[in-house]
Amino acid sequence: MIYHASTLAVVVFALFVASVLGLSLWLGSRTKSSGGYFAAHGQVGWFVNGIAFAGDYLSAASFLGICGMIAFFGYDGFLYSIGYLAGWIVALFVIAEPVKRLGKYTLADALDSKFNSRGLKLVAAISTLVISLFYLVPQMVGAGALVKPLLGLPHWAGVAMVGVAVTVIVSTAGMVSTTWVQFIKGTILVAVCTLVVAMILNRGFAVPSTPIAATEVQTLAKSADATTVNGAPLAPDNQLDSKLRAAHGTGFGSVAALPGGVERTGPLGPLGFFETFSQSTITTWKKGTDAAGATTFTPVERKGADLLLPGANPTFKGVRDDRVASKLDFISLMLALFLGTASLPHILIRYYTVKDAVSARKSTVVGIAAIGFFYVLTLYLGLGAMTSGALDPTDSNMSAPLLARTFGEGLFAVISAVAFTTVLGTVSGLVMAGAGAVAHDLMKDVLGMRMSDAQQVRSGKIAAAALGLGSIALGILFEKMNVTFLVGWAFNLAASANLPALVMLLFWKRTTKQGIIAAMATGLVASLAWILASADTMEKVYGYSAADAAAKTIVPFSQPAIVTVPLGFAVLAVVSLLTARSAKSNAAPA
Repeated sequence: MIYHASTLAVVVFALFVASVLGLSLWLGSRTKSSGGYFAAHGQVGWFVNGIAFAGDYLSAASFLGICGMIAFFGYDGFLYSIGYLAGWIVALFVIAEPVKRLGKYTLADALDSKFNSRGLKLVAAISTLVISLFYLVPQMVGAGALVKPLLGLPHWAGVAMVGVAVTVIVSTAGMVSTTWVQFIKGTILVAVCTLVVAMILNRGFAVPSTPIAATEVQTLAKSADATTVNGAPLAPDNQLDSKLRAAHGTGFGSVAALPGGVERTGPLGPLGFFETFSQSTITTWKKGTDAAGATTFTPVERKGADLLLPGANPTFKGVRDDRVASKLDFISLMLALFLGTASLPHILIRYYTVKDAVSARKSTVVGIAAIGFFYVLTLYLGLGAMTSGALDPTDSNMSAPLLARTFGEGLFAVISAVAFTTVLGTVSGLVMAGAGAVAHDLMKDVLGMRMSDAQQVRSGKIAAAALGLGSIALGILFEKMNVTFLVGWAFNLAASANLPALVMLLFWKRTTKQGIIAAMATGLVASLAWILASADTMEKVYGYSAADAAAKTIVPFSQPAIVTVPLGFAVLAVVSLLTARSAKSNAAPA
């Protein structure tokens, strides 16, 4: 069976979490000031900060979501990796050093550095909170997905555990503990994934001894979908997978034929792995529904070479689809991933933890190197999971941990605990960004509340607890959605709301505070409205069928960045020109 509790996994998991919480409590005893709480006193070393960048950025979407998408659809999942990584070029050459020079604690600090405007701080704080919440959701979904195989607990329990743990981390030492949790997490994640990839290459590919017939799988799926079988309650995923394994010694995801008709390849090199995969025939799975409404899983044999080309996943149908709307949807998603990275609030605040602009640039370079290396590993992990016989067809997010289980319970225990810590690190950064927006931007600057240093820290801790509770609720609500798909929303919002304001403030002297406020509000509202009205959201969130969603949507494609990012720039330019002219007129003598 795919899901059963592992004592070893529970022990390793408990040790990881206890170590993280213990570190946070120890660091918390040394953090008293608001500068320490929100920005770690600006004394984090550039190398540690660079790895912490990786720990912050390599979220549940990067580890669980991308590996799952590659395992289910092939190279298409890797396109997310390319978009995520390319965005760091913008961060390195455009954002890193100027943002460090402008700000102190938050994104609003940087944007308001020249204007001292409450209205600007308010809009920037709202943008930070909305984007952070949208990014929090997939992290919490990933946490719930991990708890099923690890502890045998329901999804909501995993979400609640992460929420409570993160609240402790952020409420004790703030950015100090968050930084070190992310540093440790980033280091261990890359190291463990490197080990798994080495084991994948050493194992190579093998053809299962008994093929699985489509009719048999459909029959099993119908039985597993039923509420009861022979009057007894049934756990759907467990029943389906255990029957397949009992009959064939394998589960979902396997190699149908290897080049030369061999049954096993033996160890492969890094390039030989892709060459062999491209020449093989792979058994993938198509999910459907029969006339009775039962879910069916039909095996579909596909050439490995085809799976290594973009366009196999419906999400990226624009690559092979000649329709203009489909192509624009794909381009828009890539644009959001490319531009969104440099404007994510929890990434931007990390620049305030180093001492100067040079350290900000160096830490970005280190982050790019670690993140890029990890994304190369995800391609091996995803394809290894696709051919491992260990996929859960109902949950793509579990592909990497279930792949690790094929190498033994010990590795599964470590990879699950690391994945859980991955969620902790990213959620900590997001909650930290949100807490700063509430305590520093809204309460202190917008509302004008007079607070001592200790009161600012206390307010940040209360805001962190509230954000933790909100993320728990959202993580439970969006349980069934792929985490990478959800993260795409946050990138669209960040690219549309924050990037035009940041870039124009840094490089256009005629930018006014009214222009920034108008651009951020327009980008945030327009992109959010577009996402909520899209066919993808109607189908995957509201529950409409694909046909009904396509008929009801009022937007031509689902990803808004290609429209809303230029809109933000245009609004900022027009409003800035108008308000600058108005200011000159008012200042002119009568």
